[in-house]
Amino acid sequence: MPIKLTFFGGAQNVTGSRYLLETGILKVLVDCGLYQEREFLHRNWEPFSVEPASLDAVLLTHAHLDHCGLLPRLVKEGFKKPIYCTSATAEIAGISLLDAAKMQEEDAAFKKKRHEREGRRGPYPELPLYTSGDAKATMPLFSPVDYGKSVRLGPDLSATFYDAGHVLGSAMIKLDIRSGDKVETVIFSGDIGRWQDPILEQPTLFDTANYIIMESTYGGAAHETEEQAAQRLTQIINDTIKAGGNIVIPSFAFERAQNVLYYINRSLLAHQIPNLPVFLDSPMAIDITTVFSHHPELLNQNIRGMIATGHSPFEFPELTLVTSAEQSKAINNIRGSTIIIAGSGMATGGRIKHHLVNNITRPESSIVFVGYQAKNTLGRQITDGVKEVRILGQSYPVRARIEKLDGFSAHADSDELLKWLSAFKQPPQRLFIVHSEPATAQKFEGLVAQKFGWQPVIPEFKSEYVL
Repeated sequence: MPIKLTFFGGAQNVTGSRYLLETGILKVLVDCGLYQEREFLHRNWEPFSVEPASLDAVLLTHAHLDHCGLLPRLVKEGFKKPIYCTSATAEIAGISLLDAAKMQEEDAAFKKKRHEREGRRGPYPELPLYTSGDAKATMPLFSPVDYGKSVRLGPDLSATFYDAGHVLGSAMIKLDIRSGDKVETVIFSGDIGRWQDPILEQPTLFDTANYIIMESTYGGAAHETEEQAAQRLTQIINDTIKAGGNIVIPSFAFERAQNVLYYINRSLLAHQIPNLPVFLDSPMAIDITTVFSHHPELLNQNIRGMIATGHSPFEFPELTLVTSAEQSKAINNIRGSTIIIAGSGMATGGRIKHHLVNNITRPESSIVFVGYQAKNTLGRQITDGVKEVRILGQSYPVRARIEKLDGFSAHADSDELLKWLSAFKQPPQRLFIVHSEPATAQKFEGLVAQKFGWQPVIPEFKSEYVL
């Protein structure tokens, strides 16, 4: 039987990663992510193109919502088989999915109330995509696997997870598929991390594969180094304190928040910035930070050493962990400059919206973006330089200082992506470029062709390929 690969997400866009692999015996879904670009939100509500109950397994690369955020809906509609992932991913995905469900429930109620007041209806149902109950029903299906240990999914398919160096527990997945007397190897890169990450180990390199499905989020650009980004953050903090404003950092609760805390703590210890209140205003980020202490084996040697000596980079006197909504609101009453780290990282929801409302019109404040901003998200609008934005149903002029620090990205840049490909000793039969916007994918396609002489494929949404 032929091996078939279908791209149900992450195809010429950055979110909604979802890939179906069929061997003739098994149907396996790699990732089941939430679409976050405004133009693709309708896809979250569309019927699954494959019957959820017909799937034999889900293989999850990591716990970011654009890779795992649609799992509760998959389970709600009939999927009952294992979700294979690392132990850290299972823990963090559980936290992330419950938070996402709660946010969707709250947003749906807020929109319904607002639309009733305004006498109109929005473009999407005033119902949550899934509930907290749906998220809780997903958790028993997580089946943790260790890096480097193969999981036999069926008579013709086994999967092995390897460290992707992207976020805690993130994985690249190698599938070995037996077809007659041959074994075909398919590698899903997941999101590829960076070689100079201050917290995690480096991404895994491979030397051979028949087929590669590779992300290229930043395939068209080279980042500043993380050290350069840290120096810029220090300067922004000092400038903003001098101006009398706040430093507001929309941050993904997972990995970005922890990296930002690491560098702020380092700057405080080195007396590069004055002592000032630092608020981590994200219950999810707080919960996820505790998961780091559960998995010291996944951290690099430097961080393990700091934790072992009682100097965790995620704990320092100036830091306040904000859990309740009342505490969050009280931040606005503080006189003097503060650093506020809150989710979501693309400003699509969560407490960051309220902090933006209170600071985006203030020329003395700074809004600092430290991660990828998907097309048509609020974060992307702000970083693209719009003069006015709509937040929580009202319009606000953008007067704050806007900064974007790509050096803090957990994604490999174009040079690092090419470095990852350079480890392969022979060209694959086919390289699929996914998880990037069309122009970026095309630019990376050209870089690959120029460096290696390969002709990659940029798949379209719902396109099918026989391997």
